[in-house]
Amino acid sequence: MPYLPKTNSQRNKENSPFKKFYEKQEKLQKKEHEKKRGTAAQRGYGSRWQKTRIGFLKKHPLCVECLRNGITKEATVVDHIIPHRGDMKLFWDSKNWQSLCKQCHDKKTARGE
Repeated sequence: MPYLPKTNSQRNKENSPFKKFYEKQEKLQKKEHEKKRGTAAQRGYGSRWQKTRIGFLKKHPLCVECLRNGITKEATVVDHIIPHRGDMKLFWDSKNWQSLCKQCHDKKTARGE
């Protein structure tokens, strides 16, 4: 079987002589992404949201995803069921909110939902 060289993404970055270069590139990419994304307040997650979030979690204290699986767990995140993607009408629509624990929210986010 012929030998195929590894691509950059396959190389072990820890042992690479370019480790510092990779780290610097990752930092620059992350910084650029954060610039485009805006601050939490610019995305709608300011003090008004924090107060609203606390009130919603008081009314809906359990993770809805865990409950579906027969588990009782405290919710810590108010999730937008349909991602609002900057649509402030959808952002503030409480029918589009659900209480999730951090673990369930992270899983949902990782799936791109």
